[in-house]
Amino acid sequence: MRIAVTGATGLIGSALVRSLRADGHEVVRFVRREPVGADEARWDPARGHVDPAGLAGCGAVVHLAGAGIGDHRWTAAYKKEIRDSRVLGTAAIARAAAALDEPPAVLVSGSAVGYYGDTGDRVVDEDAPAGQGFLPSVCVEWEAAAAPARDAGIRTAFARTGLVVAREGGAWGRMFPLFRAGLGGRLGNGRQYWSYISLRDEVAALRHIIDTPGVEGPVNLTAPEPLTNRQVTAAMGRVLRRPALLPVPAPALRIVLGELSGDVLGSQRARPARLLESGFVFRDPGIEQAIRAAL
Repeated sequence: MRIAVTGATGLIGSALVRSLRADGHEVVRFVRREPVGADEARWDPARGHVDPAGLAGCGAVVHLAGAGIGDHRWTAAYKKEIRDSRVLGTAAIARAAAALDEPPAVLVSGSAVGYYGDTGDRVVDEDAPAGQGFLPSVCVEWEAAAAPARDAGIRTAFARTGLVVAREGGAWGRMFPLFRAGLGGRLGNGRQYWSYISLRDEVAALRHIIDTPGVEGPVNLTAPEPLTNRQVTAAMGRVLRRPALLPVPAPALRIVLGELSGDVLGSQRARPARLLESGFVFRDPGIEQAIRAAL
């Protein structure tokens, strides 16, 4: 299959591209600069431009581009960048795909379990409503921006991804060096739930969505059983054989992270109901398996 991917240089996108190419698929990576090879196509999400030649002949489009949630302190300007990079980019891809004479069969558009906001101890699946706050509002707009593709009859799925366990980047990429140095510990009281997924299960789940015709709408990409931050911290210590005794107090997180600390200390207990119902089998269902896979 010919498959277009945005966000192809990111943690998830680069792993997905490697996996697809290893199995013989043709991948077109959308880039913001001038293309330097036949496997690249130009797009400018802020201006709504997408090179239609890059989408032509594609059976699937996987849209993963967006500014990093935890890359900078949440100033008003950066919050706008987070929102615009997702909403404008999704709208551009959806419109371009819908305008093709032969549209792709499926659009897999990135989203996040941040959609649900702070759920406390409550278990949520894909039928749960959106939460309150900045990230839930972004996710709602993000997913709504794909409407042109859905209206054109393209099967559209929203990959609501949890915390990806990987050493190459993301939140876990920052945690591994700390735990290796014996400086790891719970965040706040450690009772908040983390919905996590190993990188290889994340890639496999995205490919499962592409290949499974009945899967559409929101799909939680998280391991079957979320764990508390305290449980995750203990597992990191066990696997790395390091003490994990240095908690980070909630007030310190608020000083360092500002508004973002509310989401770091918040709880999301999301289960992947639709993945499991569609027959997806996790390779790393437990946290220790996910950590060892990352190593």
